[in-house]
Amino acid sequence: MRQATDADLVELVGVLARAFYEDPQFLWSLPDQRDRLRRIERIFDTILRYEALRHGGVQLAEDGQGAVVGGAVWLPPHHWRDPLSRQLITAPGFLRGYGRRIGYGSAFQSACWQAHPREPHWYLYILGVEPDLQGRGVGAALLRAGLERSDAAGLPAYLESSNLANVPLYEHFGFRVTGRLALPPEAPEIPTMWRPADNVSRMCTDD
Repeated sequence: MRQATDADLVELVGVLARAFYEDPQFLWSLPDQRDRLRRIERIFDTILRYEALRHGGVQLAEDGQGAVVGGAVWLPPHHWRDPLSRQLITAPGFLRGYGRRIGYGSAFQSACWQAHPREPHWYLYILGVEPDLQGRGVGAALLRAGLERSDAAGLPAYLESSNLANVPLYEHFGFRVTGRLALPPEAPEIPTMWRPADNVSRMCTDD
């Protein structure tokens, strides 16, 4: 496990895009499989390049040959929503990613902002693992590493789980469902989850 740098951008974008190719949120917002992967890559490139890497909270998992196999994007307290000036910088990237489906991306982002807690916390923005390696403990290791940092700072953690199948993993590490995003009826159910600062987490090695 190590911190990502600008040099990891292209490789990490590819891993995350493959990890989220069949994620319910993207199946809803980008249903055309012909260009979904390319569009997701553009979205994650924008997030990492302009929002996340500069905060130093992006962590990587690598295999024995040094290839990136997973990543976790954490945003520190008070940085879960960029100021308007930086939103204007990221807007073209999101527009290129979503294309004519930008309304769906905007609806998702607005719902995330509306539900987001204001109390200082670490925000797990993205967690993704190469599809062939999912279920083998890589995601748990990335999650554990991030929670060690929030625990050391005495801060809670927050996330939205865009895939209901991942909720038990987060619950295993002390998160609890607090609600769900206010999305259109045809959108997937996306729970919001909170892990209090005084949580005694189960930092075990199983998935």
